[in-house]
Order: sequence, then C-alpha cells, then structure tokens
Amino acid sequence: MPLVSSYSATYSILELALPGRDPVPAGVLLHDPVGDRLYLRLRRDWQDIAPEEAEVLSLLETDLKTKAAELGAEGLLAYLEGTLSNLLTIGVRRSAMVEDFPRAIERLYRENVHATVREFVTHLPRYSLAVAAGRFLENDEVSGEGWDEAPRGLKLTRDMFTARIVGRSMEPVIPDGSICVFRAGVTGSRQGRLVLVEALGRGSNDRYTVKRYRSEKARAGEEWTHARIRLEPLNPEFEAWDLDAREAENLRVIAEFVQVLD
Repeated sequence: MPLVSSYSATYSILELALPGRDPVPAGVLLHDPVGDRLYLRLRRDWQDIAPEEAEVLSLLETDLKTKAAELGAEGLLAYLEGTLSNLLTIGVRRSAMVEDFPRAIERLYRENVHATVREFVTHLPRYSLAVAAGRFLENDEVSGEGWDEAPRGLKLTRDMFTARIVGRSMEPVIPDGSICVFRAGVTGSRQGRLVLVEALGRGSNDRYTVKRYRSEKARAGEEWTHARIRLEPLNPEFEAWDLDAREAENLRVIAEFVQVLD
C-alpha cells in the first residue's frame, strides 16, 4: 500500500453576525503554511440569509483571493484577525492534518457550513449506490440521504447525483471514502470512460463499482455486438474484470463519473 503524506495546516471559520441574530458560519479558510497558500470556500446563499448585504457579500470570495495574492495567506489571515468585527468575524485558528488541500477545504466547508438547499442549482441529491440504481435504472421513486452542495462552476442537471465510494480500486483519482458526483444516462461511446456499474449476480459487497469501461465488439451478421467487456481499476494493486458476451448481459451501467466532491 503506498504511503500517503499528511501536512500540518490550520483553518478558520468566517462568521456572519447580523444585528439581532446569532452568528452563522459564512465560510472556511484553510492555510497551507509550507507554501503559504490559502484555500477558501464561502457560502453562496447570501440573498437568502442577508438580502440587504447580499450584493457586497457576493464579492467577498473574489476579494479575499485577490488580497491573499497580494499579502500572502499568512498576511491576509493576520489582517483579518486584526480588523474584522461587527458584520464579519473570523474565529481562532484550528489545527488540521491534511492529505489533499482541495478535498480538505470541501470537507471542512461541508462540516461547518449548512447553506440553503437550492435543488439542482447549488445542491445535488445524495444516494446510496443501490438506491441510485433503482432511481435511474428502474425509475423508482426513492428517498435520498440528503443534499450535497456542488462546487462553484459545475453546471447541475437533474440527472446528476452524489454517492460515497468505498474501496481503493480507483485510487488515486477516486480516494476510498470520497463523495463523488455522477451523471446518469451515459450518452455516446462508453469506451475509456469511468462509469458506475451494477453487476447482477455478484455479492452485495462488490455488486456496485466504479471502473474504466473497455469493450471489444464483434460483427454478428449486419450488427455489432459486445464480444467482451473489460472493467479496469486505476489502482494497479487490483485486477480488472473480464466479462464475455453472456456475462455482459448482467452488467448495467448506472452513471458516468464526473468528479470527486470530497
């Protein structure tokens, strides 16, 4: 098993304190002291929680990134700690061990900030893999496990969802335990794409999996059929699945992998 490096970091919670209301988390600032780099994630529902200040607050994330580039991450944090008061405040720095900074800021944001759910605008439904299969393959009415806020810039559609992946076969692209975004209904060629599949007839522990999809086709008269399908892991410690034409009939492609969320 390859060793995973961990780095010592600190993070701070930015809070919004409106008059007459309890402070609410406004975002998270994560500091990489080695590279003096700042990772930040702020909420986007300002119009819902602070309509009068929403226009100004919507510019805050861009402003903080600009100041971090000018002052450095440590310089910006020291400036905020010395000047913020009233409407915005910043909490004390907390220690954290981080393996991957982009994933860590998403996780810390999800743990500390609970933004207004805007379905398929800022948030996607979370399903277990089995529930996702029923929802998108059998058109069942199902209940999700909640809603996950998607990254800024990702265009959401109603065929998208999130699910937690367990296992190391797709590392390093998809880490064990990560929450991933998927899009149901894979269009076009599946060749070489990362897909979430259901293998009917396998055990409950490995019935649902994410793998790279490869297929070999053979001509049967005037039509082409799958002669063999190969499901490849990205982690070389794991073996690929090879399915012949008969076994491939029990394979159902649920969705295509989009990106790791956390």
